[in-house]
Amino acid sequence: MFWKYAAIFAALGLILGAPFLIRPSGASPADSRAQKTLVIVTPHVQQIRDEFSRAFSAWHQRVHGEPVQIDWRLPGGTSEIIKQLEAQYTSALKRGEIKPDGSCPPGTIGFDMMFGGGSFDHGRLKTGVVVKLDQKDAAGKPIEVKLPMSIPAGIEKSRLDECFGDNVIGAGTLYDPDQYWIGTALSSFGIVYNRDVLKSLGLSEPSSFEDLCRPEYAGWLALADPRQSGSITTTFDSILSSYGWDKGWRILREMCANARYFTNSSTKPPIDVSQGEAAAGLAIDFYGRGQAQSIIKLGEDPATARVGYVDPKGTVYVDADPVSILRGGPNIELSKRFVEFCLTEEAQALWQFPSARDPRSAGNPSSADGIKLGPAEYELRRMPARRSMYANYSDHFIDRVNPFELASGAKPAGWRSSIGLMMGAFAIDTSTEQRAAWQALLAARNNPSFPRDVLDRMENTFYSWPPTVIDGKPLEFTKENYKAIREFWRKPDQQQRSKIEYTKYFLNAYSLVVKDSALEQPIHVASSPQ
Repeated sequence: MFWKYAAIFAALGLILGAPFLIRPSGASPADSRAQKTLVIVTPHVQQIRDEFSRAFSAWHQRVHGEPVQIDWRLPGGTSEIIKQLEAQYTSALKRGEIKPDGSCPPGTIGFDMMFGGGSFDHGRLKTGVVVKLDQKDAAGKPIEVKLPMSIPAGIEKSRLDECFGDNVIGAGTLYDPDQYWIGTALSSFGIVYNRDVLKSLGLSEPSSFEDLCRPEYAGWLALADPRQSGSITTTFDSILSSYGWDKGWRILREMCANARYFTNSSTKPPIDVSQGEAAAGLAIDFYGRGQAQSIIKLGEDPATARVGYVDPKGTVYVDADPVSILRGGPNIELSKRFVEFCLTEEAQALWQFPSARDPRSAGNPSSADGIKLGPAEYELRRMPARRSMYANYSDHFIDRVNPFELASGAKPAGWRSSIGLMMGAFAIDTSTEQRAAWQALLAARNNPSFPRDVLDRMENTFYSWPPTVIDGKPLEFTKENYKAIREFWRKPDQQQRSKIEYTKYFLNAYSLVVKDSALEQPIHVASSPQ
């Protein structure tokens, strides 16, 4: 009998205890009742979450007289977050919880804010969802509602001017002009490298994307597949836009020829570079610097550590990493305070100052109200978005760089949609053949007695492009023809068919380069391989 009742009480305890098992960590039930809670959905890593939780609560205590806790929600990466939010807003509109004019009671949506991601993603929050309701208009047609998922932050323009100055970073902006999102940090897309491996290869540290085309990098470059990684696509797109069509594509093709592999994860190259599996790779700055930070000794100078990171000046794409207030969140006022906090020097110093655990933090300055600036435990190695931080505190930064000086001013040229398709055909799906042709070409270049006319033919063949046949007419892959070719790809099945034809073309082209290199009765082609 005892065991019967014991089992019942155990089951009852499990049921009653389940909510405590699944509630977010970091606060006791008593804390939850005593403190205000801000619910933030984010792709940010644990180190960023910990530092901002601690600092925001302390700031809120001083400024508003009470502590606050942050309930972080982590449904996945940025794309997953956007999809989840779209589903929630669409459902709330259809159920009538959000009115067609956007009005709704607090707590209609379970999240207060989205913190982190790129300006493109936060722009999608502003664009919002388009939903057809069951209700009909006077003409009997379903009412269609377009609803932004975020709301303006409502910050005084003078405050934004004080923090940011001109609202520009390279070809982008630091905040949405309507304040649907506000930049808190900056993200760049540059080069991560291993100093030890570079030394063994006789290479100096890279300073430009062109450096990665050097023949010494053959087999030592780690790249992500742009068809699987949006961040690496952004990097390649920036290279194209900055260098121009002809030179940009040449750089991409030679980088690919040097590649050791193409991974589906943009986080893999920095890890492999740090382990010496590759000499260099392309990476988002916080992946590159973060990996460098993970292996650095406490107090060690990052400039001498095994892993380094560089943003190539004038050609690197720099983007705002924003925060957005979500429509219908539980606590709009608290959300606005978090945005206010993110713009303070206290918050901006979290991104780049040495932590309190680091001996270098002894030199960290204090804020106007006497608060020692910098993170408590983790060096985050991110770049602040507030322009004034670089004028006032750059000497205290771990990374002595100024993204406002490094950022490319070249606006996207509109060639992004070609990157995955073309790189898949000329490199990723033909990687073995491309590397063989590249090695043959390099050997011919280094041979003074190699026939010049054959070398010229090999060069033309290696860098040639397949034609795109539209309405029976072959169209060259040029910037002048790109718009027409892009429209052709958008027709049903044409992109897949083009992919197959392009891949065949490059396989044949690389075969011709290898044959010519052996001087086995060189095959003559007019201008491009058939």
